[in-house]
Amino acid sequence: MSKQNTKRLITLGKKLLESTAIAGAVIVFVGLYYILGKAGIPYQDPPLQLQIQYYTFIDVGETLLAVGFTMSLLCLFILAILKHIEKRKKVND
Repeated sequence: MSKQNTKRLITLGKKLLESTAIAGAVIVFVGLYYILGKAGIPYQDPPLQLQIQYYTFIDVGETLLAVGFTMSLLCLFILAILKHIEKRKKVND
C-alpha cells in the first residue's frame, strides 16, 4: 500500500470516528429528551397505565444516554490516541 493510500485511509478513519462521536452526542440529547420531555415529572398517585408509560420512557432515556455517552467517549479516546501516534511519528521522521 502506498503512502498516499495510507494517508487517505487514516483521514477516512478520522472522519468516521468524528462522525460517530457527533452521532453519540445526538443520541445523548435524544435520551435527555426522553427523560425530561417525554417522561417529565411523574404524576402523584397515577393509574397503572401512566406508571408503566413513565417508567418505559425513563428506561429508554437512560439507555440512550448510556449508549450515546459511551459512543462519544470511546471515539474521542481513539481519536486522541491517533493524534498522539501521529504526533510521535512526525517527531521521529
